[in-house]
Order: sequence, then structure tokens, then C-alpha cells
Amino acid sequence: MMNVAVLGYGTVGSGVVEVIERNNEQVSSKAGDEMHVKYILDLRDFPGDPYESLVVHDFNVILEDPDVKIVCEVMGGVGAAYQFTRKCLEAGKSVCTSNKELVAKHGAELLALARENNCSYLFEASVGGGIPIIRPINKALTAEKLEMISAILNGTTNYILTRMEREGVGYEETLKQAQELGYAERNPEADVEGYDACRKIAILSSLMVGKNVDSEKIYTEGITKITPADFAFAKAAGRTIKLLANASADDQDRVQAYVAPALVPLEHPLAMVNDVFNGVFVTGNMVGDVMFYGRGAGKLPTASAVVSDVVDCARHVGRTSIVCLWEPVEAKLLSIDTCCKAFFLRCSAEAKAQLTEVFPGGTFLSAEGVDEIGYITPVMEEQEFAKKSAALGDALHNRIRLA
Repeated sequence: MMNVAVLGYGTVGSGVVEVIERNNEQVSSKAGDEMHVKYILDLRDFPGDPYESLVVHDFNVILEDPDVKIVCEVMGGVGAAYQFTRKCLEAGKSVCTSNKELVAKHGAELLALARENNCSYLFEASVGGGIPIIRPINKALTAEKLEMISAILNGTTNYILTRMEREGVGYEETLKQAQELGYAERNPEADVEGYDACRKIAILSSLMVGKNVDSEKIYTEGITKITPADFAFAKAAGRTIKLLANASADDQDRVQAYVAPALVPLEHPLAMVNDVFNGVFVTGNMVGDVMFYGRGAGKLPTASAVVSDVVDCARHVGRTSIVCLWEPVEAKLLSIDTCCKAFFLRCSAEAKAQLTEVFPGGTFLSAEGVDEIGYITPVMEEQEFAKKSAALGDALHNRIRLA
């Protein structure tokens, strides 16, 4: 019997227990041993819950039990979750997690600790929720030099943008709707300001080059300034608006990464990723473009990804299950100032002459029912755009990069 402990009995934690119990026959068969949840760690009690007898409040009960070989950390945060994860790995217990914040901040360190103690630290659920992306990068795409990753990594913001586009309503109204449906937190800052997507692209960037990419150094911009007028102009340009997390690597493994809204061509696969779904578009130097699509969050999709890691750990007790190249040395992160893009500008109607003077060679856009003007600049470096656009002053109402 393979005993598992679950740290945290919230949405994902309860989902992990449910997946293991409901699919126990399939999970146990694939793991090569009967899977059993022995403990659930939480500060709370759960009277009436079918698994209340498994709940413990003392982490040391789990740590000191030699029969527990695999621990699922689904607590979130980088406080207790970090300390508990370290102690488990030091004790030779494999850890599977969905905690993107912890993986982004301490992933390289925890992977090294797992190798030292002949166990595994796996985090398939930390980026794509139910979408497999970590394992494909570490296994199916190991022959590739990954050149670029462009992704929609946050279901909340994707839902909001999809509703804004389809219904023509503003950001605040759509956010409220998302909160009522449970797609957005009461405090949605981590999602709508892009921080969630930033942590996820930091993880993918680190795996892309095998060195640590600091999420706190990645340029990050959210969706709070997007309006229905922006979507009207995007439609006129044959595009849609998505919050994209982008990373690219050059021949010297220098990384350029950022998170920001972008006007995406309608023919691009990511333009077709709507509602709470996520998509990850990966370019390798040999395979070309590959796409991963599915539910990027949610109780059972995320829990399913955690349990897939549990199965991997069960198959490789006493050794590292998946070789993950992510060394604890800092990758060279290039400034967004050198990134070259065209920009969509939404300006006051009186700024037409000024636009052609400041950004000659661009293209004007018009949208029905909008009393502003749209303009697409030529491709230029970010730093050049920032310097030139300052001359527009209050006439510039918004700017969005073109993908």
C-alpha cells in the first residue's frame, strides 16, 4: 500500500482526495500499488465530512510516519508550505504541489533538495492546472531547444476578456459577474494585475533555459485598463485581446519575458482560447509549434494533475522520478526595453495629425460607435515607443501591444 498525505483541505486538497478515492482502481493500477490517503493536514475540523477521521492538525504526525512516502502540498503561499516541503524532502518523502507561488520562488532549490534525498518534487499542476505542460517539457520535448512560449495562463482574466468582447460590457461589470460565478476572488488583484500569470511564465521560462528566472523581475501588466472600445478597434483590425504571458530565449539562453494584454490575430490558435480555458503555445527549434489547451484551473482538473504526479512518485519510490533541468543559478533576463513590437493606440479624435507626426507610417483604425481613433504604429523597440508616446500626453487613452 502507498500512503499519501495531503497538506491543506481547501478546494484543491479536497479535490486530490476525491480523485484518489473515486478513481482508486485506475490510479492504483497505474501506480503499481494501492493508493491510500492516510492523513489530511488542516487547522480546521470538518465535522460530517466523509474523510474527517483522516484530519490531523500537527504536521509532525505526517513527517514522522515512515509509511507516508508521498505528500501533496496544496496549501498555497510560501510560509508554512515552504517549511513543510523542505522537511518532507529532507526526510526522503516526495512532494507533489499545485503551489505556483512556491515553485516560482523556490523551485530550483527544492528540486536540488529532492535529488539529494532520492525523492521527487513535482509540480505539474502549478502552471496549467489540468493542462499537461511541465511533463511534456521535461519528457516529450527534451530533444528540443525551446525558443518561445506564448500562453494564456489565467482563466479569470480570460473569462473577463471573453465576456467583454462578446457582450460589449465594461471591465468592472464583467469582474463582478466573474466573482458571482466563482471565477474571480473577492480580491482579484493577483489575477487581474497579471501576477498569477507572471509566476507561471517564470516557471516555464526557468524550464526553458534550465536556470532560475525571477518572477519579481518580469515585466507585468494587467487587464484593468481594457475597455469595450479597445475590443471594437481590435475587431476592426481582425484581432482579439488576450492577456499573454510570453517568454523567448536566444542562443545564449538569455530570456526575455513579460505579461501584458496583446492584440492577437484571429487566425492564431491562442485567439480561439476563450472563457476560463487556458492555452500554451510552444515553439521548438526542431518540432516547430505545438499547442496545449484545456482547463487551467478548477478543483478537479487541478487535482487530477496533482494526482498524476503522485502516480509518478509511486512508480519511483527511493529515487527521482522525472529529471528536471532547473539549476539554482540566475538566468540572464533581458529588459523589455529592447523588445520590438507594434502598438495599438486609442486616442482622442483630435490627435490624428499628432499621431502621424509622432509615429509616421502607421495605420488608422475606425470602430462603429466609438468617438475615438485607433492607430497601429510601425514595429519599434519598447524604449523608443515609450519616449515617442510621451509626446501624445492626455490624447493617448490606452496602448496595447500587437502579438
